[in-house]
Amino acid sequence: MTDTLPAPTSFADKMAALNSQLSALNPPPLVAFDSPPEGYRMRAEFRIWHEHGRAHYAMHKPGEKRPYVIDQFPIGYALIQQLMPPLLAAINAEPLLARKLFAVEFLTGLSGDALITLLYHRPLGDDWQAVAKPLEAVLGVAIIGRSRKQKVVLSRDSIDEQLTVNGRQFSQQQVENSFTQPNALINQKMLGWAAEQTADSHGDLLELYCGNGNFTSVLAANFNRVLATEISKTSVRSAEHNFAANAVDNVTVVRMSSEELSEALAGVRPFRRLAAVDLPSYQFTTLLVDPPRAGLDEGTRALAAQFERIVYISCNPDTLARDLTALHATHIITALAAFDQFPGTAHLESGALLTKRETAA
Repeated sequence: MTDTLPAPTSFADKMAALNSQLSALNPPPLVAFDSPPEGYRMRAEFRIWHEHGRAHYAMHKPGEKRPYVIDQFPIGYALIQQLMPPLLAAINAEPLLARKLFAVEFLTGLSGDALITLLYHRPLGDDWQAVAKPLEAVLGVAIIGRSRKQKVVLSRDSIDEQLTVNGRQFSQQQVENSFTQPNALINQKMLGWAAEQTADSHGDLLELYCGNGNFTSVLAANFNRVLATEISKTSVRSAEHNFAANAVDNVTVVRMSSEELSEALAGVRPFRRLAAVDLPSYQFTTLLVDPPRAGLDEGTRALAAQFERIVYISCNPDTLARDLTALHATHIITALAAFDQFPGTAHLESGALLTKRETAA
């Protein structure tokens, strides 16, 4: 039995591995977008370890039950690093904040906005709110308390992020406990790359897995209309908020899975959630997918094969290679990019533009 080779962690090695995985598809040169090695992570979660009457930030190593105490978090955004010491000091100074506290989550933005969630193994009452509320003002952040079946929002449950893409500012609501891009600097580069690939577009865009409208708000100006899908109610509400905040008025969001929309477009069965959508009136030319690590399901790959162009944003090179290989019969790769979302780790974010073979020229 041969030993498994360790996953590459340098950006150069990760790009080489991606090129190797896609070599049979004859891809174009890979365009690289790197990240600072430190200060890039906008979200962070820490275990709170109680020992000798003091609370400490802690993290787990894979395979080990006992966490290890940390004093610094250099990969965290500067605002996270700035907030960590005074928050911990406040926790240790106030028993009502420390009692049964088992984790802390930070959500920050390039805008300077921040939200902290404190997670407890006990119900939170008015006494907790009385000590937590002044801490919001001291730290200049929003604070949420969570325990089993309980969420206490002291002022708000989101931050207002400001992203700059190709010289334009985009406002983005990011809701606590919902997915947002963890590396804002790389996110801006991904958005700029996707906007460039679709700059000469015509017709309408279909976007699957739109989340809070991260890509949608930026790309909508390149198309006549956009139909976007998302299954999370929270993300749908956040997306609609973001479209209004950015004066984007040509997007319709429906709460459906990609599988359901594939069935609707194929005429397999009607959906009540599409009753107000004139689906036949759309002239779809481009498909944008940003799937989870599992990649595209078989039905979505079959749907994708019908589009003139596909913009595929991937967080897993293995499923990207599988899906692009499956689509190779109908599409060629006309642009390929790598984004070092998590420097120094095996993770690689990538983007591919696929063009249908009869229109590739």
